[in-house]
Amino acid sequence: SGRQSVVVGTAPSMDGFVSDSSSMISRGVKCTIYDPSPIAVVADTDIMAAAPMRLLWAGLGDMLAKSISVCEWRISNLITGEYYCEEVAAMMRRSLSQIVAQAGNIPTRDPDAIGRVAEGLVLSGVAMAYAGTSRPASGLEHYFSHMWEMFAIERGERSELHGIQVGVGTLLALRLYDWIKQIKPDRERALRHMHGFDAAAWEAQIRRLFGSAAGAILEIERRTRKNDRARHAVRLSRIVSNWDDILRIIEEELPGYQTVYEMMAGVGMPTAPADLGIGKDRVRDALIGARDIRDKYLSCSLLWDLGLLEEFA
Repeated sequence: SGRQSVVVGTAPSMDGFVSDSSSMISRGVKCTIYDPSPIAVVADTDIMAAAPMRLLWAGLGDMLAKSISVCEWRISNLITGEYYCEEVAAMMRRSLSQIVAQAGNIPTRDPDAIGRVAEGLVLSGVAMAYAGTSRPASGLEHYFSHMWEMFAIERGERSELHGIQVGVGTLLALRLYDWIKQIKPDRERALRHMHGFDAAAWEAQIRRLFGSAAGAILEIERRTRKNDRARHAVRLSRIVSNWDDILRIIEEELPGYQTVYEMMAGVGMPTAPADLGIGKDRVRDALIGARDIRDKYLSCSLLWDLGLLEEFA
């Protein structure tokens, strides 16, 4: 619309304060809508520190995700050639390190700790605006949350706060990466998977997973052609030839699962899908369906290309 805006933040609960994008539900699908960033943000630390604890958890969960988002951004750059900016990634790492250092003070509502979280969330939005994409701040962990929200909407249910779901998704993604580090790409298995790809069975799965939103998901595939055999061959070749670099990126970017688990548990946050009332079937379905809701290369996309997604799910 071209109109200018100012944001007044009352809780450090998410990283959209200054981003130039918003996650919206359109035709039942979580998508990104781009709009101008606000010209200013006003946020009083004392007011933010008094916010309900669940909102403080949500802000921490949204920030803990950033190591995975940067990791997957770098991996996508290797495999798909997607644009990557090291300066933006470094901004995310600095923000995350500040927050991790102060996380233990969140339960006491320490104003300095809350201020660090708020600053990190604001800088995350700045990073997205600089990059012109949500990629610096959103990876598979966000897609667990997006999928769970879409499932809830389809069934007329309520979902948990986005950042709290993202925190749980972060732990799930870290567990997946621990498993990924133990595999070696098998080109023949991946090619068998692709040659055996059944478009009708895939469409039936999409209709089962997404219900009334399935049509929009199928349109995304018609536009992006992620399931195209020739495109898969190119990605697979890059995965195999860059595997050592992929493992190096994982080691450089990701904290240990136990470290993040203890940090979240230490502030009282939910740490497992069951804590959110989410069963194992919805976790499995979220991992399988995450690669289909947008054109973003994630760890689940990597597993699909290797013919391992169903097994890992």
